[in-house]
Amino acid sequence: MKKKLLTLGLLSLVTIGLVACGSSKEGDKKADSGKKSDNKTIVVGASPTPHAEILEQAKPLLKEKGYDLDIKVFNDYILPNKALAEKELDANYFQHIPYFNQEVKEKGYDFTNAGAVHLEKMAFYSQKIKDIKELPEGATIITSNSNTDWGRIITILQDADLVKVKKGTDLTTATFDDIEENPKKLKFKHDIDPAILATAYQNKEGDMVAINANFAEGIGLNPEKDGLLVEKDNSPYANIIVVRTEDKDSAKTKALVEALHDEKIKKFVDEKWKGTIKIVD
Repeated sequence: MKKKLLTLGLLSLVTIGLVACGSSKEGDKKADSGKKSDNKTIVVGASPTPHAEILEQAKPLLKEKGYDLDIKVFNDYILPNKALAEKELDANYFQHIPYFNQEVKEKGYDFTNAGAVHLEKMAFYSQKIKDIKELPEGATIITSNSNTDWGRIITILQDADLVKVKKGTDLTTATFDDIEENPKKLKFKHDIDPAILATAYQNKEGDMVAINANFAEGIGLNPEKDGLLVEKDNSPYANIIVVRTEDKDSAKTKALVEALHDEKIKKFVDEKWKGTIKIVD
């Protein structure tokens, strides 16, 4: 009798084990199914302004295409590319072309520029002077520590006849060492993170601060209205959608880029930013 009971017990354990295995497989199938449903969610990393705001307007457009848009906001320029490389994002939207090119070159990211979306103007702001003609000799100019912004900053200053670079210098890659003429003996402080430049302005640091439109917007500054010097419309610093190269032709990427170039997005940007931020055709 004991042998029979033992045999029955073993059979029961085996049966339970088989059922458990079967349940595990069913659970795996459900998990896999859940992962597949995630293919209808596009996760995009973005700067708060204007990128995340523009993306918010794209949500209903993407919904019409069958996608949910999950926006992850970043307040720095390092983590969005890192998160994309680690597959925490499907795309990111925060950087201009020169910055993207440098990141790929220096860090070896296997990324692709999926298309330009908008241009946001950089401008110089001051709490100490009201007109560029008042800029004193030896003035301190505070700029970004991102060397991909330096050529942009130098171009604005050169257009205003405040500096002149060496002949043959490529302005998109120019550094402060390329400045050949500096008649006002301007001093450049370029060790501040781009996100902190607005704070430097609020703290009345330096004589002028170069701030990109997304950060200027955050403290209520408008380049055309408040800037002493403003970037020209033909700037090559368009902000782009970046994806991993393996996803450059994916349905998600195509849907995202198309939505961001919809006429409704263009109208929203034109009405909100009055031309200081423009959708690129």
